[in-house]
Amino acid sequence: MSDSDRFDYVIVGAGSAGAVLAARLSEDPAASVLLLEAGGEDDADEIHIPAAFSSLFKTKWDWNYETVVQKHMGERTAFWPRMKALGGCSSMNAMIYIRGNRLDYDGWRDEYGAQGWGYDDVLPYFIRAEANTRFGAPFHGSDGPLHVEDRRFTHELTDAWVQSAVAAGIKPNDDFNGAEQTGAGRYQVTCKRGRRWSTADGYLRPAMKRPNLTVRTHAFVTKVLLDGGRATGVSYRIGGQERTAHADAEVILSGGAINSPQLLMLSGIGPAAHLREVGIDVEVDLPGVGENLHDHPVVPLLWHTKDTSDITDFVNPRRLIQWQLTGKGPLASNIGEGGGFFASRDGLAGPDIQIHVAPTGFYDNGLREPQAQMFTAGVTLVKVASRGRLRLRSADPTWRPELDPEYFAEPVDMDSVVAGTRRVLDIVSQGPLARFLDKPFLPDRLDGISDSDIRDHARAWTQTLYHPVATCAMGSGELSVVDPQLRVHGVEKLRVVDASVMPEVPRGNTNAPTIMIAEKAADLIKGVRQ
Repeated sequence: MSDSDRFDYVIVGAGSAGAVLAARLSEDPAASVLLLEAGGEDDADEIHIPAAFSSLFKTKWDWNYETVVQKHMGERTAFWPRMKALGGCSSMNAMIYIRGNRLDYDGWRDEYGAQGWGYDDVLPYFIRAEANTRFGAPFHGSDGPLHVEDRRFTHELTDAWVQSAVAAGIKPNDDFNGAEQTGAGRYQVTCKRGRRWSTADGYLRPAMKRPNLTVRTHAFVTKVLLDGGRATGVSYRIGGQERTAHADAEVILSGGAINSPQLLMLSGIGPAAHLREVGIDVEVDLPGVGENLHDHPVVPLLWHTKDTSDITDFVNPRRLIQWQLTGKGPLASNIGEGGGFFASRDGLAGPDIQIHVAPTGFYDNGLREPQAQMFTAGVTLVKVASRGRLRLRSADPTWRPELDPEYFAEPVDMDSVVAGTRRVLDIVSQGPLARFLDKPFLPDRLDGISDSDIRDHARAWTQTLYHPVATCAMGSGELSVVDPQLRVHGVEKLRVVDASVMPEVPRGNTNAPTIMIAEKAADLIKGVRQ
């Protein structure tokens, strides 16, 4: 490795998007690709055990971000874990395979000017990515790199939830990624034979055998190099040394909704006044960088249970051996085993609430050890009106940026959560689930609970669903950062390809959409048209 290397493509970030890009672009043997990852190899045992995902939080594997104080959430901050290893957040997430709603992508196209990103445009890329063990055409793929399967363990409480939701008037849904998203059911997962299947597993590892792909871990990128309005490479730190990588074709940022806008601003690309405020020379005044930050907030509802088990009861050596030998048993649970989608009120074009249910007590990001057997229903807002922003605290790239998603700044968001909570309380009070629920834990009282009480509970306990987006939004508006080709406005040979380019968060978990974006971006970069 020389102090200065030259490649066709330099990709920053080996996560859910970057690993896909590295694999797809290196399919051309004539193209040389460098992939730089700030973290290390994805070799922790906990990465591969589905039920262990939250044990990675606040460890060396985690960027360990925290928001500023949220004034609409009881003056609390919110912890935002983000994975720091090959595979990025696909190596840390709960593995739920959800694409979002047709309305989401048609909205990107029609409301934000993201031409070419409507549902019919992106569906072929979801299909190309997917190897689904059960579903096929016309909505699913069977031979893509991303393995999707029915979970190999499902707790009885999850199926009791589904049955109770159906009894309460929500239709059963066997495939949230098919013709219709609304309904209740089990979630499929990005696992292979009971083990996590990240983009590092599905895309990157097979591609690393190619001589034209170079992957460097523990490589911390500090700046995009510009010359005459063109990106020419990046500066990065590795092994205590400063190095430069030159890109003859393109520099591609795939650091995610936090790191990509941060790196643009550190490179002088962003809101001019803010850059000057922190002492950075302005290369391109691009006001939208760091704007539009939003996320899926989730409000946990927890009950003590009776006459059943808790998934944590099975965390023992015998069950670990079972999982290691067979990929089956309780450790193959992804915790958030089932749920559903519904509209919180009449008149909505699509669902605004997603439910995640878990056969254990999951709250405060799973950082609190459950002291008793519990059941959790997470009321998740998936049509989010509130918008915040990301800003630098310093020109020093090692400083974490200031994150302000402005949770519940728009009153409609809290109204939707209150209505969604009411619906869940109705569901769990009837049907098969009711006999397993003993007494409430969070909130600790449900008899006569008022809307005001629900709001207080939401302010006290809302957390992230780990889906920050939109800080480098694509489109044609004043605050767009990239065009529909994902090229950064005002800079040649520089693209952003990750969840930050989503102009609005989809209805559902964001990993599958991020992979789709990278699949489509690879074709855009290669000049291929679907």
